[in-house]
Amino acid sequence: MFDVIAGIMGALGYAGTAVLMFLENLFPPIPSELVMPLAGFEAAPSARRLAAMILAGTAGSLAGAAFWYWVGRKLGAQRLKALAARHGRWLTIAPGDVDRASDWFARHGRAAVLIARLVPGVRTFISVPAGLARMPFGEFLAWSAIGTLAWTGLLAAAGWWLQSGYSRVQAWLDPVSTAVVAAIAGLYLYRVATFGRRLRRREG
Repeated sequence: MFDVIAGIMGALGYAGTAVLMFLENLFPPIPSELVMPLAGFEAAPSARRLAAMILAGTAGSLAGAAFWYWVGRKLGAQRLKALAARHGRWLTIAPGDVDRASDWFARHGRAAVLIARLVPGVRTFISVPAGLARMPFGEFLAWSAIGTLAWTGLLAAAGWWLQSGYSRVQAWLDPVSTAVVAAIAGLYLYRVATFGRRLRRREG
């Protein structure tokens, strides 16, 4: 995965960083923890290029967050619950999960959006309950931007700081990123396989 990401970024530059971070929000196995440090490494030693990479990564990530926000907003809770009732096993969610996510978001709101954008795995999916709750889009985007800028900036700065040492880091980043993809796929398959049991336990 490291070589694929490096190739896209090398060919497309800032646009490649933005596209990869957009896809990271649509397809979580593309890890921002690999994309943005590599972007920072590519920017070194120019602080101006580093800032541009951070802005590109933030823009791409926000575009992905906005996509899921509008999915949640356009679907609405009732339609999403209907989808969960029909295809819950493959979505790995039940109708009750939609209500629980909506209730949780109603309690935490802005803080949920800000903090979740700093948490791997959660940062992608917080956009859906924000859309379901019809949080004003400008407010959602503002809080998402603060959290996303902090996250991408921290990761890119780490890659920029490593500079010549980054090639050594590649030796363990590549297998780690592959292991993350395998773990996510394994978790999904486990949730599919145990969906009926989990649903019966909740209903019981």
